[in-house]
Amino acid sequence: MSQTLAIIQARTTSSRLPGKVLQDISGQPMLVHVVERTLRAELVDQAVIATTIDPSDEPIAELCKKQGYACFRGSLHDVLDRFYQVACQYEADVIVRITADCPLIDPGLIDLTLRAFWGEEQGLPGRISQRQWNTEGKAYPFDFTANRLPPPWSRTYPIGLDTEICSMAALARAWREAGQIYQREHVMPYLYDDIGVNFDQPCRFRVLQIDHEQDLGSLRWTVDTPIDLEVVRQIFSHFIGRPDFSWLDVVELIKRDPALGEINANVVHKNVYDFDQRAKD
Repeated sequence: MSQTLAIIQARTTSSRLPGKVLQDISGQPMLVHVVERTLRAELVDQAVIATTIDPSDEPIAELCKKQGYACFRGSLHDVLDRFYQVACQYEADVIVRITADCPLIDPGLIDLTLRAFWGEEQGLPGRISQRQWNTEGKAYPFDFTANRLPPPWSRTYPIGLDTEICSMAALARAWREAGQIYQREHVMPYLYDDIGVNFDQPCRFRVLQIDHEQDLGSLRWTVDTPIDLEVVRQIFSHFIGRPDFSWLDVVELIKRDPALGEINANVVHKNVYDFDQRAKD
């Protein structure tokens, strides 16, 4: 039986907002919101928090033990290796990458992206690389599917709903072959970093990026800075008692209160080629 495994990467040593994954949002650490919302995805079989062996991440391991979450500890900077080891341990067939700084991650959107990965959402708007790929004999029609790619590519879903999905075979190949620091730190760039911004260049893997009908890619709901945290806290304050609110509910909230969406509009989102300089040491 195939195993669809959500791996949620988390650490406390973020460069712009250290300890952010344990920051309180509506009475719960941010990581708890991420895990609980991910677990609501109907097509995810299991979720594991992938943190590091660094002593600074002991509080994450303690939180997981308290909450009863599965937890794996691996390399601090080689996050690709961390993911690969988790996927091997849990015998995953399909890997869903989620980051712990996305407390508004949406279970319905995770499911939609999974169905697209499996070829069950043929009518979705999106971009496909290498349309000439022959899928005969392949377990899945795509090797990698996401609802966004980082700059320099474009996106139509808000920042903070980021869901990346790949097959175990694709992850294993990336683990063997990826040699650049940014490819190891950001886990999956090796699966897509050789396609053109218009998806018009030959590439290593069969890639699908799904899009939303309306371009909402400028909205920022991730937490990477103190001002991002304030925005997310304000959003959650509007949904007290409604833990199952959707990302579309947040869109409607911002339509009613556009100023909320402008608070952190000037925060610069990281480029795919950016990496933690401490990884070079």
